[in-house]
This record gives sequence, C-alpha cells and structure tokens, in this order.
Amino acid sequence: MSRCESLLSEFHYEMANTRKVLERIPDDKLNWRVHERSNTIGWVGMHLAEIPGWAEVVLNRDSMDVAPPGGEPYRTPTPASRQEILDRFDANVAAARAAIGAASDAHLAKPWSLLNGGENVFTMPRGAVLRGFVFNHAIHHRAHLCVYLRLNEVPVPALYGPSADEQVMEGPREP
Repeated sequence: MSRCESLLSEFHYEMANTRKVLERIPDDKLNWRVHERSNTIGWVGMHLAEIPGWAEVVLNRDSMDVAPPGGEPYRTPTPASRQEILDRFDANVAAARAAIGAASDAHLAKPWSLLNGGENVFTMPRGAVLRGFVFNHAIHHRAHLCVYLRLNEVPVPALYGPSADEQVMEGPREP
C-alpha cells in the first residue's frame, strides 16, 4: 500500500467520525460559547468543515498565506445553520479525497509552507503537513466540539469506542 493510499484510508475514517460530531450541532446553539474569549460552537463547526479543504491546498499549491500582504486575511465564515456546516464539510472532504487520491508518494515528500503576512511560519514535507495541519488539527477541534456538545447536554457520538451516550460502536461509513 502506498503512503497516499494509507493516508486516504485514515482520512476516510477520521472524516466519517468528524461528520458524526458535526451532525450533532444544534442549530439553536451556533452562537453559544463556553467563555467570552472562546469561539462559538458555530465557529468550531465551520472551522472543522474547512480543515479538510486544506488538503487540496497542501497538495496543489506550494504555500498558503493566512494574511497575505495587501490582501484579506483568512477568516472562518460564520455559519447560519448546521446544514451549511455539513454542506461545506462534504464539499471539502470530496475535494480532499480527490487530491489525496491523485497525489504520489514522491509528491508527499516535497516541501510546503505556511505563511503569515509573507513571513514563513513553517515549511515541512506535504505528507507531514497533511498529517499534522489537516488530520491532527481536525481531531483536535473535533474533541473541542465534543466538549461543547457535552456542556450543552447534546449526546456525544462513539468515535474510537463507546461514548457515555452511545454504548454501541459503529465503524465509519463507506465513501
């Protein structure tokens, strides 16, 4: 199995779990936040919906500047509904699957850079960026969202084993 095939399999599993969490976001709690300095449930959900789309950027461009000189800085859009979050997520997951599926292992070894205001934040091989900046970043914010759900008495889905709310473990859905 190639590294790209392995990453695609992992991506499929993690994104299926992420979608299960996003499906639980209550429309009436999009503006809820745990603390005044914390992001809202809606922001966390939309951020999670956008992260898979970064795979296409990592694989098809040499860098991304989150605050390009003379341009608009990256901002996570404010969602109006859970469905808007799910639609964005589904579109980004499909684009990411296509990009990962079309990549070669040699391409994963090529460098990619994250920039902020034209300044290099980091440069790493694309495969490492996919794992850290896309996969692990999504897992981090998925856990973040699970805490928000729990604090709002929304049942948390089983992900890597049963949750306190779901004792039966379901595997990821087929793509």
